[in-house]
Amino acid sequence: MGDGSGTYSDSAGPSDRHRFLTEALDRVNAGVYAVDEGECLVAVNATALRLLARSADEMLGHDVRSLHRDARGRKAVEEADDASHGRPSGPFPRTGESWFERGDGTLLPVSWSAVPCEPDGSRIAELVFFQAVEQDGGNPERTVFPRRTLSETERLALLADTTAHLINNVDVEKSLLRVVELMLPRLADWAIIDLITEGDEVFRSLVVQADQGRTTVREDLQGPMPPVPETSSMPLSKALRGAASTLVDREIYAGPPDTGIAVEQRRLFEATGINTAAIAPVRGPREVLGALTLGRTGSQHPFTRDDLALLEDIARRVGLALENARHHQRQRQVAETMQRYLLPQLPRLSGVEMTARYLPAPDVSHVGGDWYDAFPLPNGDTALVIGDVVGHDLDAAAGMAQLRNMLRAYTWAREQSPHRTLERMDQALEHISDVHMATLVLAHLTVGEAGRWELLWSSAGHPPPLLVHHDGIAHYLEEGSGVLLGTGMARPRADARIALPPGSTLVFYTDGLIEARGQSLDTGLRRMHQHAASLAHRPLNSFADQLMERARPSGNDDAAALLAIRVPADAADC
Repeated sequence: MGDGSGTYSDSAGPSDRHRFLTEALDRVNAGVYAVDEGECLVAVNATALRLLARSADEMLGHDVRSLHRDARGRKAVEEADDASHGRPSGPFPRTGESWFERGDGTLLPVSWSAVPCEPDGSRIAELVFFQAVEQDGGNPERTVFPRRTLSETERLALLADTTAHLINNVDVEKSLLRVVELMLPRLADWAIIDLITEGDEVFRSLVVQADQGRTTVREDLQGPMPPVPETSSMPLSKALRGAASTLVDREIYAGPPDTGIAVEQRRLFEATGINTAAIAPVRGPREVLGALTLGRTGSQHPFTRDDLALLEDIARRVGLALENARHHQRQRQVAETMQRYLLPQLPRLSGVEMTARYLPAPDVSHVGGDWYDAFPLPNGDTALVIGDVVGHDLDAAAGMAQLRNMLRAYTWAREQSPHRTLERMDQALEHISDVHMATLVLAHLTVGEAGRWELLWSSAGHPPPLLVHHDGIAHYLEEGSGVLLGTGMARPRADARIALPPGSTLVFYTDGLIEARGQSLDTGLRRMHQHAASLAHRPLNSFADQLMERARPSGNDDAAALLAIRVPADAADC
């Protein structure tokens, strides 16, 4: 269907006859479809697909009777099947007027004619030609009538779809828009969501219009609202206080407004042409979070109490999703504040450059325990740390704080090699920490009498540090590796030592820079290696910025931390 032509079932007949039928019917300036003896659609032309806003896959192979509706949106075939009219072909009159359901749920008024076909082996028993009919002087192809009455099955399906979108989408703004799109134009012409912020201010956060089967966000009608009055009896004010759901019409705003919110509501009704509306509170488990309004512009289908009950069900689901989102947002803010507070100021070393980067997870549910650290030791060495507490929540961030403080204390209190410190940390986790598992690299950066820099390190299940020479040669420091902390396995740990070439750059990082769904770890490490080598000539801050941007996989939704150290190019700089 990419070329706009009609589509026909492969079983409809021999290829030559098929091709001729396709070319002929696509030139017809009317919608045409063909059915077999069982009323199954076997062919449809391009005009029909355009008028019905459907794809060929949505039509071919389906029962044609599912298209036909009466003026109230009910299946016309249900009535036709009950009364036998002695028709020789199919359940519909040979000519008539009806309504066809379009792909977006709206109804298209049509006139149509059915032409029986002689059996010829093609499976085509009848051709139906139809055209949109003009209503009230409008454009016939744009005259569509929203189906306002939903069956109980359709109501349950709408609630299920609403729940699924609110649960599965962490982005609340996108979720709310999708929920509104599920309701429009099936239930209304307009949908408005007013939210109460955590500062008790009212904000008209979403106004959406349904027009000719399409939805448009009206940002010009969104924005801050006056405060919620305690005494107003106007419908929106009552809903925002959680007092009541209401069915209203525009006449309620004909008199003098009692509050600023009533002024805004009258302005909304005038701008949108809303004639009748249903308004329900959006409640969370502990408080009222806002109000949800549906509006209809015509006078033929006012809202009913059943509609209001459905809106209340949807509003309750929206309230739970909003409360959950706010909880996650508060959790994220606490975790990020904790992380910013704990991420240290880096020490100044003579001749050595040092910089760090931290990128929080874009998803509020993925706030984690990534951290870096660097601090001087009593013997003049400098401790370098990169770590990640297993988990993606506030507990992981709190565990990171515990682990960081324990590691600082152990490293400072006793002059010992990194692997010995990790062994003590591993033993302590089970008894004096809430951390279950963590990965970690602990390194000592030392400078000898000749001004040559060395690195002594041990790793507990963490991705290996990357050493980048000044000339772009790079390799991972995979020695000194051991199991992660918290496994309960008493495995021996070891240190590794390397002399750092003049002008080289050490890169410590967390897995947020190398891991992504559907990508192997080797691919991420190779990507990191390639970009780091290409950036070896950059100043250190530019090196760190570009490496964070280039190496991190686009599909990664985890936090990422990076610690980069560049030793002097000449021993005389020390």
